Formats: sequence, structure tokens, C-alpha cells
Amino acid sequence: MWYAMQVGTMKIDEIPVPQGTLIAPYADKEAHYTDCFETVVSGPVSLAAFIKAFYIQPLFKAERIVLRVLARQASTDAEVLALASGSIDRFAVWEVEERTAEELLMVDKSGRTMSWLMATEDRLRFGTIVVPQRNKLGKLTLGPVFHSLTGAHKVYSRALLSGAARRVQKD
Repeated sequence: MWYAMQVGTMKIDEIPVPQGTLIAPYADKEAHYTDCFETVVSGPVSLAAFIKAFYIQPLFKAERIVLRVLARQASTDAEVLALASGSIDRFAVWEVEERTAEELLMVDKSGRTMSWLMATEDRLRFGTIVVPQRNKLGKLTLGPVFHSLTGAHKVYSRALLSGAARRVQKD
């Protein structure tokens, strides 16, 4: 079910994964989870500005602290700026899988989750891919932990996109 949600003053829509994007091939893969959230902003925003706004916002800085403590993967604002400019391909627990002028697709160290950002015209998009694993019977599954956290993930994704959109419009 695709629907919109107001986060503060920002309208965030959950939309089908757009065809022709870096995230699209994963939406068609067996048992993979994909989502896509979109918001409209005033004026065009570069991918670099979106990356900077997304990963430096206070909500994501809290995630960076958790990653530093639990995964022993520290990251800095300087690394965010280097990622935004395209001068590095690793950031915290992620590595750039693919990048275009409008999109960034990163995969985590485990290969199980991917994050996708897209800035085009007056729209910002954020999506996630979760790669299934085979269970003891050989069936592809995302597992019960993922299924129990899906609702929280969607709320968090909307909050991250909203925070980045507000920040990019301030800068």
C-alpha cells in the first residue's frame, strides 16, 4: 500500500520503486524487500547537497554514534562531505555500490542492506533494500526480526527524509 504521511510540515510519500533507477532491479528480485519514500522540495537539489543534508542531520548523527559504538565504525562530517563530492567510496559501515549524477546506492558490510538516495528536479527520494538469506530449508527469507521492525523502519525512513529535506532547503 502506497500512501503519504505528514512528518512535521513535510509531506513524505511512500511510492513504488521508480523504474530505471539503481534500486529498481532489486524490487524485482525474489524475496527482496525494497521501499521508496519521496518528498517535494522547492527548487532543484544536487545529489551532493542531498547526501550532505541526509548524513549530517541530527537524526542520522545519532545513528552514526550507534554505529561507532556497536559496529566500531566511526564516521565524521568531513567523510560525509567527501562522500558527497565523490572523493571517497566508503562511509561508516557502507560502501558505494553504484553512483550516477542523480543517485547513490550503498551496501553495508554484511551485504544484507542497501541504502539509496536520489535527487532529481524538485524531488528527493530515499529507499532501502534488504537482501534475503536462505533458511535451513533453503527458502529465501528476510527473517522474523526484519518483519517485526518493518513499521519502525518506515517511520524512521520518513523522519530521515523529512530531516534531510528541511536541512537542504535551509542551506
